[in-house]
Amino acid sequence: MAVYKETIEGIQSKGGSPTYIDITSQVREIIRKSGIKNGICSVISPHTTCSVFFEEYVHDRMPNGKEFIFQDLDNCLEKIIPNQTAWGQYFYPGLQHFEEVEAWPNIKSYLPSGTREELFNADAHLKATLIGSSTTFEVDEGELGVGKTGYVYFVDFDRTHPRTRKCKVVVIGE
Repeated sequence: MAVYKETIEGIQSKGGSPTYIDITSQVREIIRKSGIKNGICSVISPHTTCSVFFEEYVHDRMPNGKEFIFQDLDNCLEKIIPNQTAWGQYFYPGLQHFEEVEAWPNIKSYLPSGTREELFNADAHLKATLIGSSTTFEVDEGELGVGKTGYVYFVDFDRTHPRTRKCKVVVIGE
């Protein structure tokens, strides 16, 4: 059995609303480079406000460019986990978390504008927990084992500001 690992670097979120990124072509390429013909492929987000999931590609888009299915997902998730907009709406983040982050040497990457409101992302953590940080696919004859309309998506639910993210891909098999 062989194991092949690779990281998809430079995934850019926009901030303002959840950012959905189609990573299907990168996952297919990693499977091809692995040389593994039959096994599994796990796609994993190492970020606590991000998820990886499998969904159909949708051709229709909102005026803001977001695919219909993702706007629908945003609408559904916001009904059960409203976007955090105020102190006290959620327990997280608490005062100790604010103080800890403010003491970090790279604070500007977490609070670019210097305001604590940039840590109002409890909703992003909860949404990512609900959707999940990883998904596993079949590798069949060296190909991603999904149908024609099946795509792999990475989403950053954190709306507080743009960020650069990454995604891990592990291919296991023979």
